[in-house]
Amino acid sequence: MSDATDPWLIVGLGNPGPDCAANRHNVGFMVADLLATRIGGKFKRAQKAQAQVVEGRIGPPGPASRRVVLVKPMSYMNLSGGPVTALRDFYKVPTDHVVAIHDELDVDYGSLRLKLGGGDNGHNGLKSMTKAMGPDYHRVRFGIGRPPGRMQVADFVLKDFSSTERKELEFLVDRSADAVECLLAEGLERAQSAYNS
Repeated sequence: MSDATDPWLIVGLGNPGPDCAANRHNVGFMVADLLATRIGGKFKRAQKAQAQVVEGRIGPPGPASRRVVLVKPMSYMNLSGGPVTALRDFYKVPTDHVVAIHDELDVDYGSLRLKLGGGDNGHNGLKSMTKAMGPDYHRVRFGIGRPPGRMQVADFVLKDFSSTERKELEFLVDRSADAVECLLAEGLERAQSAYNS
């Protein structure tokens, strides 16, 4: 069982490379980048896994501060479980102190949902993580909505946010980072009541 002194592994899910940087599927990377900026860190290559990491603390100075390792797997989405599990083991992080930040098709654009455990809903990053370490980790689900018309899901998630969506994107990424901080500082129920929409 985890306790307040255990570190947290905050995983932004996405695909590496500049071509993918602004894709809907990479919103987890966007939130992780903002959290890194907030704690004054820069991502660097992990020694123990195919990933980039930043170590630091989230929250006010003192006992309420949480030790965190921010992670961006560099393995491509459908292989995220390997690097995440390797880092979880290296940093001795309990599985319920792992948080995956990811795009979610079944949540409307602009909405957030936080939860602990559950299925992968066809999301390849979650599928890989769950296969590697079981389902009992936290998820911060960033709603991207469903593809329009007959567009395939794979095409939709690998496209950049639309110009209309981009008008709100910075605010929504900011709100998602706030939700992660609230989850760590005040727990899941408090974060859900403040941020689930």
